[in-house]
Amino acid sequence: MTAIVPVILSGGSGTRLWPMSTPERPKQLLALTAEETMLQLTVRRTAGAAFAAPIVVANAAHAAEIEAQLAAANCPLQALVLEPAGRNTAPAIALAALLVDDPAVPLLVMPSDHVIADVDAFHAAIRAALPLVEQGWLTTFGIEPTAPETGYGWIAIGEALGDGVHEVERFVEKPPADEAQRMLDAGGYAWNGGIFLFRADAYLAALEAHAPDILRDCRIAVQGARHDGARVYPDAAAFAACPSDSVDYAVMEKASREADGRVAVAPVAMGWSDLGSWDALHALAADDGGNALHGDVVALETTGTLVRSDGRRIAMIGVSDLIVVAAGNDVLILPRGRSQDVKALLEALKRE
Repeated sequence: MTAIVPVILSGGSGTRLWPMSTPERPKQLLALTAEETMLQLTVRRTAGAAFAAPIVVANAAHAAEIEAQLAAANCPLQALVLEPAGRNTAPAIALAALLVDDPAVPLLVMPSDHVIADVDAFHAAIRAALPLVEQGWLTTFGIEPTAPETGYGWIAIGEALGDGVHEVERFVEKPPADEAQRMLDAGGYAWNGGIFLFRADAYLAALEAHAPDILRDCRIAVQGARHDGARVYPDAAAFAACPSDSVDYAVMEKASREADGRVAVAPVAMGWSDLGSWDALHALAADDGGNALHGDVVALETTGTLVRSDGRRIAMIGVSDLIVVAAGNDVLILPRGRSQDVKALLEALKRE
């Protein structure tokens, strides 16, 4: 097969990590877990002869910053596709699939803001999936579950199709707590991490079958696109008319229900996190005392606390189990375990 084309989705607004992550500078453009940004870490996972230069699909407002970050990481771009409006992941992937020269090329679709600690395990799962991908299978990577998570979709793992690859028995919507616990206890399930591997033509054929309006509008948007170096500006009117849907709902779930849908899952334990909250970052970064401190921070007699500052000094004594984040003029303070409530807090701030 030809080299795998990474398709990196960078259109998210990242508001769950407010106040550091904002629509103007979302979390994929921030250095949260290492010296490099989440986007730079993502592109580094696809360095080497097995991978071609990536296609990045992003918000047009972030174009200059993305180009600067990838240049700093010495990563050449195949294309930077700049969405005139957000239309979720199914159309974003369609734009990339329509732009590649070889319709049989495998596309490795990845969010730009996830953590993968064990890159070798990730690459091994990719190699395991490639023979099926070559035959036209749509493959997702199932994350080994470690908790009864209700915030993720789950995948019921079916019959083995090869070493390390199985048929998808069914996709499970984000479950209630009791159902998540049941699946965790039973085994044979994985989290749906939103990472996919399939041929460009296989994905477009699945779109034609299950979401033809998306394919039609994306074709028109690509045919009318303006090109400026690596930048691709899809036709704004055509893309605005495109239905908004995720790849999971538009393609993967529908295809998996067909007798010959050919949807596979490669289960993998690779130290994955979607870094979807300050609690998730605390879990990744906590030291032996349970603290995760970053920036100009002085913490005495403090345990189980995440504190981050982008400039101003934060001093605390005798506290525990807090999240404190200072960015610009904003300071966020909340108990650990409540970071999913940041969205509600932002809505309240908008009303004010």
